[in-house]
Amino acid sequence: MSPIFRRTGRRTEKGVPRERLVTLIGKPGCHLCDDAQDVIEKVCADLGMPWEKKDITQDEELHRLYWEQIPVVLVDGAQHTFWRVNEDRLRRALAE
Repeated sequence: MSPIFRRTGRRTEKGVPRERLVTLIGKPGCHLCDDAQDVIEKVCADLGMPWEKKDITQDEELHRLYWEQIPVVLVDGAQHTFWRVNEDRLRRALAE
C-alpha cells in the first residue's frame, strides 16, 4: 500500500482544520490509472490536499466494489469519478 501524501487541510467556517483526502483506486500497469494519478498529484499539490493510492489487486473489497470502473477517485471516502479525471471538476469538489 502506498503512503498518504499529506499537506495542510482546508479550514471550516469556524477556523478548525478540515482534513480532505483524495483516494485513487487503481492497479499496476493501468494507463488510465497513471493519467488519473498525474491529475490528482497536480491538483492536490496546488491546493495543499493529501492524497493516497490504493491497489485494487491487493484489496478484495475494493476489487468487488470497483473492478469495472478503475481508476476510481474518492473524495473524503465518497466516489467522485471513474475512468477519467477532470482536473477542473476535481478542483471544484475540493473547494467545497
